[in-house]
Amino acid sequence: MYELIQVLDPCLEYESHSFTNHTFTITVSSTRLEVPCPYCGQVSSRVHSLYPRKFQDLPIQGHKVQIKMQIRKFLCKNPECDHKTFSERFECIAEKATRTKRLEEEVLSIAIHCSSITAVKLIRKGTANIGKSTICNLLHKERLKP
Repeated sequence: MYELIQVLDPCLEYESHSFTNHTFTITVSSTRLEVPCPYCGQVSSRVHSLYPRKFQDLPIQGHKVQIKMQIRKFLCKNPECDHKTFSERFECIAEKATRTKRLEEEVLSIAIHCSSITAVKLIRKGTANIGKSTICNLLHKERLKP
C-alpha cells in the first residue's frame, strides 16, 4: 500500500485500510511540516483546523477505491495576503475534486468512445461511483482545454 500512496503523491503517508462492500477504503495523512500559501507563496506551519476529505481512485483488483484523509487548513503568515487561511493541496487531486486526476483520465478514456449512459454502466461495474452528469461535465471540460 505504501508504494500505491507514493505514486499518488510523495507527500502522502499510508495509515490504514479496510475492505467493505467491495470497496477498499485507504486512510492517508500528509507528511509535510510546512505548506506554501497557494495565493501568495508564503510558507506556513501554523495549522488553523482540520476537515475530513474523501475521494475516489482507480480500482484495485476490480474493487473500487476510496481514499480518506484529514486536510489541514493553515494560517497564512503574510499580512498582505488577501486570504487568511488556505487548505493543503496535493498533486493527485484538484481542489474540491472527488476523484483523483488519474481516475478522471480513465473515465474520459472510456466516455470518449461511447455514450455517457453506456459509459456510466461500464464505469460503475468496477471502476468508480460516477453519474451521467459527471461524465458530461468531464467531457465538456476536456473540450474546453486549448
